[in-house]
Amino acid sequence: MDTEGKLIAELQRAGISRSAIDAAWPSWWSEDLARSPSGRAELRFALARRLGLEPKPLLGERVEFVWNDEARFKHLTTEDANQRAALASFGVSIGRLLVRATPSSSQPMVGAAELRGAILAHHEVVGLDALLATCWAIGVPVAYLRVFPLAAKSMHAMVTSESGRFAVLLGRDASYPAPVAFTLAHELGHAALGHLGSAPALVDLENPATSKLGDDQEGDADRFALELLTGSPDPEISTSSVRFNAPTLANAVIRASGQYRVEPGTLALCLAHRSGNWRVAMSSLQFIYGRPSPAWRHVNAIAQGQLSWAELGDDAADYLGNVMTGGDG
Repeated sequence: MDTEGKLIAELQRAGISRSAIDAAWPSWWSEDLARSPSGRAELRFALARRLGLEPKPLLGERVEFVWNDEARFKHLTTEDANQRAALASFGVSIGRLLVRATPSSSQPMVGAAELRGAILAHHEVVGLDALLATCWAIGVPVAYLRVFPLAAKSMHAMVTSESGRFAVLLGRDASYPAPVAFTLAHELGHAALGHLGSAPALVDLENPATSKLGDDQEGDADRFALELLTGSPDPEISTSSVRFNAPTLANAVIRASGQYRVEPGTLALCLAHRSGNWRVAMSSLQFIYGRPSPAWRHVNAIAQGQLSWAELGDDAADYLGNVMTGGDG
């Protein structure tokens, strides 16, 4: 096996997915560089920077993650320490690139009620588009990962911290805006409430809206999200009829949206959380929004336009672009 093949095999043995390796592999790599000791060393340094690895061990074909046990994980299930290290190191490296390419803002992170008031001064409801616009305005980049460090997607979302600034990485895609809006609001809650502490990242492995493995911080982030989206940390959402179908629910939440200034999809999901009727609520989203559309395309299209790509340089910009498109631009 040639040097390149050995390096790829070693990275895969450490648990890094081939898609992540391919995305991180520099475009400048060539057969001529493969014959050069300095070229091979530069390849390893480039991969280490991009994947969040310690560079010196990688020169000896040994993989060590930079953020091995520093990140905080929520909803732990079966992921082992190496998998957690791969997720954290990969995510932190991407989060740092996003922060580097996002102009800083003098506006501090604020509480849910204050943030909601600021958003409603310019938007009818606090929906996904309003949240995204606000995040970018306060210097918090938001992007979907289309490449994951593990072969199995083991992350719902992550918030990273770099020199007092935050970035939100979304993992699990959705076809409608409301579920993504709640996830984004939840991650903002972690940042605003100081849940990261000195950790470089906080990783939600499961959907915070439906997971039963939460803790006090997860509950606080949920309440932050609900107050930001609805105006109440514990909204009382009910219907006049016990029995209803998806079209009926869609019509009801659309009518109520203007009165309560709550996005209709969010109202449907709040009702599902109260009643446990997730099937009807999720089905109602197609009547609220119409044709389903991958949320990642919309979120990353906004990110593409907001990021200052020149701040990264061609090499890092290519890598971040690969991670945000997964080869499916």
